[in-house]
Amino acid sequence: MTANTNKDNAAANPAADAASIGENGQFAFQAEVSRLLSIVTNALYSNRDIFLRELISNASDACDKLRYMAIAEPSLVGGDAQYRIDVAYDTTARTVTVTDNGIGMDKQDLIDNLGTIARSGTARLMEQVKAAAPQAQAAKNPESAALSLIGQFGVGFYASFMVANTVDVVTQKAGTENAYLWSSDGVSGFTIAEAGAEDRAKLQNGRGTVIILHIKDDASDYLIPDKLSQIITQYSDHVALPVYLRSNAPDAKPERDDEDAPVNAGSALWTRQKSTLKDEDYNNFYSTLTFGMDTPSLTLHWTAEGKIEYTGLLFVPTMRPFDMFDPSRRHAVRLYVRRVFITDQCENLVFPWLRFLRGVIDCQDLQLNISREMLQHNPLIHAIRRGVARKVLSELLKLSRDDIPAYATFWGQFGMILKEGLYDAIDHREDLFKLARFYSSAKDGLVSLEDYVARMKDGQEKIYYITGENADALRKSPQIEGYKSRGIEVLLMTDTIDSFWLPQAGDFEGKRFQSVTKGFEDLSRFDADKKTDNQADKPDNADKSDKGADKAKTDTAPLIAVLTEVLKDEVDAVRISSRLTESPVCLVAADHGVDMHMENVLKIQQHYTPTAKRVLEINAGHALIKGLAAQISAATPQIGREDAAWLLYDQAKILQGEKLADPAAFAARLTTLMSALMNTDLKKN
Repeated sequence: MTANTNKDNAAANPAADAASIGENGQFAFQAEVSRLLSIVTNALYSNRDIFLRELISNASDACDKLRYMAIAEPSLVGGDAQYRIDVAYDTTARTVTVTDNGIGMDKQDLIDNLGTIARSGTARLMEQVKAAAPQAQAAKNPESAALSLIGQFGVGFYASFMVANTVDVVTQKAGTENAYLWSSDGVSGFTIAEAGAEDRAKLQNGRGTVIILHIKDDASDYLIPDKLSQIITQYSDHVALPVYLRSNAPDAKPERDDEDAPVNAGSALWTRQKSTLKDEDYNNFYSTLTFGMDTPSLTLHWTAEGKIEYTGLLFVPTMRPFDMFDPSRRHAVRLYVRRVFITDQCENLVFPWLRFLRGVIDCQDLQLNISREMLQHNPLIHAIRRGVARKVLSELLKLSRDDIPAYATFWGQFGMILKEGLYDAIDHREDLFKLARFYSSAKDGLVSLEDYVARMKDGQEKIYYITGENADALRKSPQIEGYKSRGIEVLLMTDTIDSFWLPQAGDFEGKRFQSVTKGFEDLSRFDADKKTDNQADKPDNADKSDKGADKAKTDTAPLIAVLTEVLKDEVDAVRISSRLTESPVCLVAADHGVDMHMENVLKIQQHYTPTAKRVLEINAGHALIKGLAAQISAATPQIGREDAAWLLYDQAKILQGEKLADPAAFAARLTTLMSALMNTDLKKN
């Protein structure tokens, strides 16, 4: 090529002018290319494996272009319509070669596409397709409606220089006679020359592109066939063309038994119509994603259309993945862009409270070279996340209604994770409330909030709950005795997250959540329900009840006074309880304090130091309380007042399942009490 010819080309084509042209086919990269090459090869992609993904994507793109153009010009394919991609390695020559039989390029295409950035043949083709009335095109040529180009030949190609010292491109455009050789070291520019007979022989049926990478010394692992196979499987398994892997060394014997079989599956399962897929297809795909032995409990396959277009194929596992609570592995849904794998660590693709999901989201509107940093703040990703959440919650709600046993199994595995959304996912809280299940004091098994509200007693305005670590232990808690005796249902919250979302959630259907271990609760208003109809007709029942309450206050007043004085450094107050029916005492959090289980959680996780004291409640009708009150009122009590106070307080802590501050003192007081009951003089021993 002469200088004059180059100048003529530059005048005819602005793109050629953008890439400075020299003598003998020597070209300098466009200024932007020179500045961006180091960024692309060193910073744009954090994983060098990406180079092969990009080249395979571009090869698939080239085949899609030819398939589309051959609809109008069948002669372009020359009878060879079996599109394929070949990846070859030569350990002696230290090369990796990617070959396709797609549209190929002529000299001007090489200048336009491999000498500049942000000038894409694919982008221009898509603009032409849109401008050509897509509906009419689809009507005349249905195949064109399915055209899906998965890359923009340009930036992705330069990822080759992450692993290669030099790159050669042999190419011939379909329907033309000339083939060209493009060569570059990624630094000093590039050359374009007519390809010789040896290079032309590398092309398939006189068309397509052959990209030859001369591998760097520090990238030798890309000459290992198992490494290449793994990359193809991970990143290009669902490219809709067969990708073959073979040795390219002269007279080389096959190193793999399956060189005649494609490495990739060759079909993106999520792009196929649901009506053509069977459960076996979904289950096999699930197995390749998770390497698990279970089958999914729920499969979601849908396409979202509108402002954002994406396809989702998501699975809810049957068994909880082992790494469910691993902080370094909190996301497992793979993001694809037009069938090209991008990442499986896109933090904003699904909400953290849906991290049990496995599967694929394939978006049509994202750029292939999008970085992880861009993904974190991309509005399309956030929109997809909202759409995925709505879809998953909707399908889970159907499961909860249509298959109660299956949903109970799901909730047992993932309920504690889903409830994390109740803490901060305000937009989805209403749906999450419908899905939430809890143990109950009223019945075995799990109950929903809707069921609870439907069973609420007349006049009950709160949803009562108690938090702890074990449902069986919570059923024996003294704080729920009064509720159970009056037929008031109490929800048993056994997950740590419950202590966090309950204060945030506020209410459900206007019914406020209320802990039975916090604050003053007067349950006497429900006592009328326990009377018979005849008793209810008697006008003096209310008076008798009031008189009984007054008498209890009078009888226990001396005991309460002693307890208040002795325990003034330990408790906020001492009062008669309507919570207790069987136990003599219990502890509850003050109105202004932190719920007791929440307090214990914060102590463990955040070394929290409580600032509010608890309230000691006593059962005025219990024989022990009556006896102690009488003893304290007597002139010569059999047990010291202080010992009695501390024994009651320690008993309340034991009932709460907490450690005693001074077990030795408790044991000494207990020994003194038992000795007094047996009239034993300890001083004689």
